[in-house]
Amino acid sequence: MCGIVGYIGRRDVAPLLLEGLQRLEYRGYDSAGLVVTSPKTAGLKMVKAKGRVRDLEARVPKRFAGTTGIAHTRWATHGAPSDENAHPHMSADNKVAVVHNGIIDNASDLRKKLEAEGVEFLSETDTEVLTHLIARSQAEKLEDKVRETLRLIEGTYGIAVMHADHADRIVVARNGSPVVLGIGEKEMFVASDIAALVTHTRQIVTLDDGEMATLKADDFRTYTTEGTRTTAEPTTVEWEAASYDMGGHDTYMHKEIHEQAEAVDRVLRGRIDDRFSTVHLGGLNLDAREARKIRRVKILGCGTSYHAGMIGAQMIEELARIPADAEPASEFRYRNAVVDPDTLYVAVSQSGETYDVLAAVQELKRKGARVLGIVNVVGSAIAREADGGMYVHAGPEVCVVSTKCFTNTTVAFALLALHLGRTRDLSVSDGKRIIEGLRKLPGQITEILDQEDEIKKLAEQYAEARSMLFIGRVRGYPVAREASLKLKEVSYIHAEAYPASELKHGPLALIEPALPTVAIVPNDDLLEKNRAALEEIKARSGKILAVAHEHQEKADQTILVPKNEDELDPILMGIPLQLLAYHTALALGRDIDKPRNLAKSVTVE
Repeated sequence: MCGIVGYIGRRDVAPLLLEGLQRLEYRGYDSAGLVVTSPKTAGLKMVKAKGRVRDLEARVPKRFAGTTGIAHTRWATHGAPSDENAHPHMSADNKVAVVHNGIIDNASDLRKKLEAEGVEFLSETDTEVLTHLIARSQAEKLEDKVRETLRLIEGTYGIAVMHADHADRIVVARNGSPVVLGIGEKEMFVASDIAALVTHTRQIVTLDDGEMATLKADDFRTYTTEGTRTTAEPTTVEWEAASYDMGGHDTYMHKEIHEQAEAVDRVLRGRIDDRFSTVHLGGLNLDAREARKIRRVKILGCGTSYHAGMIGAQMIEELARIPADAEPASEFRYRNAVVDPDTLYVAVSQSGETYDVLAAVQELKRKGARVLGIVNVVGSAIAREADGGMYVHAGPEVCVVSTKCFTNTTVAFALLALHLGRTRDLSVSDGKRIIEGLRKLPGQITEILDQEDEIKKLAEQYAEARSMLFIGRVRGYPVAREASLKLKEVSYIHAEAYPASELKHGPLALIEPALPTVAIVPNDDLLEKNRAALEEIKARSGKILAVAHEHQEKADQTILVPKNEDELDPILMGIPLQLLAYHTALALGRDIDKPRNLAKSVTVE
């Protein structure tokens, strides 16, 4: 969940590290630090600071020369945010420095053993254990010192290690937490995210779990933690550095909301087959005969990806007539679920590195299940582990809260549902109807975004609320879930979502003028049922904001959304509520791109 940046070459390293950390700020963090050296200088030099990267930058001395360095932004797990707990961590002899993402499960036992041997710890972190173990190794080579240490470790890690006696190299390793190498011209980079690399190189190598690498200025090599050489061919990143700029917007969230029409066009491009009223999804690695054998679809994701999966499950049931459901991956992997050979499992993750989803994929693969991945990041761990899948092509999403990636993921599910449906019993005319609806989406998204000024005024009214209720029925319920999450994440206003059909079974007790309700009211076969729910709320003096295809008489205000096909309406109905959450947070003065306590890519449990 933290950020790692490293460099070895000829350039002055501190400015490069600080720039890389700034590009990783969106991941969420509470402290930062860096350590540098060079073959011409003696020892390691380190600076750390609680707070933001700008606080670290203010502490870096003007003369802080070095050509090799590693840096880190920390999101607290073991120990509160502080200078002492910030990474890097250095050994007592100031020769070994380590940055680490992940959690070492047996850190407490290792710490007690080291303390019994006289080691004095300066922090509360699990990472400092690594530093002392590497420093105490009797192996001659740095790679062997790291390898010996990793054999003692239980848990997840993405690490970068420097040693004063081996200033010509950085050693890195991965197990459950991303590590990406950047290949330059007589210089090498390492990071936990390609966002830190694309300014300098688009040639990358992504390490697999159980893999290590040694970086020198003019070379790199990869190998397993057992020492066996591996073959790593660099790939070219499709995203450019400009993709990570704000592009004239005040926040990344605002930029990414407004990129959704273009992003949806990208996920559709080249995939529609008008001749057979279906889609081309070659990356699924699933032929028609195999697709027809599927008896059930299980979708696994976390947070926003789980909500996208809920929408996806409904579309699959409606269009393909295959039983489908979504479940939080964090729950699935711990409940000893029955793995059915006739079930298709779909893992959903924006980053492709979400630990709970990745762990579920690995468990499913161990049990012989067929797993597809729907992810945004090419070459990510889930993309590599899955049997096949789809990239959603949303482009880089920097804001911690997901908007355009959520929307593109729901569109990707519509494509999957159409593909499965046309392989089975969905008619040509229905296939054509859905394709026409998909093609309308970018223009309709633009129509919604053109209402931003009106939605901003509504948000300023609702910013005074201490709590909000979101309701929807069937297709509208996942939209309500996601909208509720968005408001919580970015504005810190308490919100919860309920099926509209469940109001009479408890939540009506909450209704009063001080609790606004946001109601998802699509113009479908449940319109009158949804209107009945509005009647129930209004009879109890509740304030209602409706998101609907036509004005709702019982609502105090209505945000109008263009009508698409019934199955595709949920894709559009969440977009105005992204703007509502954004402008509510703006009115409250929140740190919109970096909400408190949250991280973009959740790579720990």
